[in-house]
Amino acid sequence: MSVAAHLGIDLSEYDARIGTFIPHYRTMIDVGAAALPPATRTFIDLGVGTGALAAACLARAPRARVVGVDEDTDVMKLAAARLGARASFVTGSFHRAPLPRCDAAVASFALHHIRTRAAKAALYGRVHAALRPRGVLITVDCQPATDRAVRRAQFDRWLEHLRDGYSPAESRRLLRAWSHEDVYVPLDAELDLLRGAGFRTEILWRRDAFAVVRSAR
Repeated sequence: MSVAAHLGIDLSEYDARIGTFIPHYRTMIDVGAAALPPATRTFIDLGVGTGALAAACLARAPRARVVGVDEDTDVMKLAAARLGARASFVTGSFHRAPLPRCDAAVASFALHHIRTRAAKAALYGRVHAALRPRGVLITVDCQPATDRAVRRAQFDRWLEHLRDGYSPAESRRLLRAWSHEDVYVPLDAELDLLRGAGFRTEILWRRDAFAVVRSAR
């Protein structure tokens, strides 16, 4: 499914509206980019989208180039315009697209489209193998609590954020639609998957259902 169809918007609206959908979006992008080593030369963006995280990472690492991976060719056109000559692109899914040797990998609000934990574990294994020694994987995503009551409260606060820009009915519809299409792996389970792939993990930022995680090879 394309980004526009998933969010129910015109693609040209994405960058202007993503913050109305996801709480603390800009903060998470900034925290994720700040975790990229400044000496990075090559990094992969898994699900590059319009290139928001990649652009912040390129500003952080002035000698770096990014390889953006995405299935959505329309959204990659926006990323290409945004990132310019420092970017190249691979069209394909996380599971099958070739991952070049790299110093780092990043992903923001993309890996929750992976349907099973086994598939996510396999991806983390492939990323670990692609990274050079001391390479890092930085992920920004919805990683709620394991406890049902805490998780429910986290999603209630997400709903409150949506109500700042949308009617109560529309807010409920959006969150319900995303929860059917996306797979939000609890943070504890996510860390287990990363460690199982050989990473050492560190939570850089956490609020409600959202987290920024740095995983080192």
